[in-house]
Amino acid sequence: MNSAPSPRRTELAAFLRSRRDRLTPAAAGIAPGLRRRTPGLRREEVAHLAGVSITWYTWLEQGRPINVGPQILDAIATTLRLDAAERAHLYRLAEVPIPAVAATANPITPTLQTILDAITGFPAAAINTRWDLLGWNTAAAALWPRLTSPESSRNVLWEMFTTPECCRQFVNRDAGLPHMVASFRADFAHHLDDPAWTDLIRALATASPEFTRLWATHDVGAPPTQTMTYHHAAVGELSLSLTRMELPAVAETIVTVWTPADEDSRSRMDQLLAHPEAPWLDHTH
Repeated sequence: MNSAPSPRRTELAAFLRSRRDRLTPAAAGIAPGLRRRTPGLRREEVAHLAGVSITWYTWLEQGRPINVGPQILDAIATTLRLDAAERAHLYRLAEVPIPAVAATANPITPTLQTILDAITGFPAAAINTRWDLLGWNTAAAALWPRLTSPESSRNVLWEMFTTPECCRQFVNRDAGLPHMVASFRADFAHHLDDPAWTDLIRALATASPEFTRLWATHDVGAPPTQTMTYHHAAVGELSLSLTRMELPAVAETIVTVWTPADEDSRSRMDQLLAHPEAPWLDHTH
């Protein structure tokens, strides 16, 4: 019988040892003592601080196939002063689901807003995986004044599914909305216990039969990347191609840029940007 640790357990053991060696006794609140071979913590010190047995922790660092739960991993992560990325890495190596992190629509950094403002001529926005609109540029505000207004929920899904038919700007809904909901469900798997997500799903299901129908399919997938068509009363229809850029430094946040898909759309976008105050709804119908 082959009793060698699995590659994942071997990596877990090496990761724990490296984090233990990195943490000084002083940082952990332990007197350095007179006789230490290494500047890091000893195994028994990590076990004591994390509230687990030294035997169990030793087996974990040896890569043995022992069961480990999220509470113990969290205690070890706290003891070793792991940051968010290191904590998530620890959970993945231990093959334990990563605890859900509350997704709140926190404001973006001034630096990211500066980047959005520097994108001129094309709508650009920062959106998180819950489809909260976190930031946008002048072109986005001109194209979607309802979504970017102070009265808006600032959530793309909510605006898409609850806006009255008379005021909708998204033309090819049948093509785009299924992809949006499939992406939303895929990301929801990381936030099953997060009230911010479950409350939004409950509210959408109550407000929109269309969302309820799409949610019931249980389809999962990536966010839409196809060309989207939007209507603006002042300039007509604009076909825009999506380019998505993930931001590793900002968890679950994506910058999306919409570029004109044809010359007519480019001309209409230029016209809109020249007159951003133009009425965006046709009130004659």
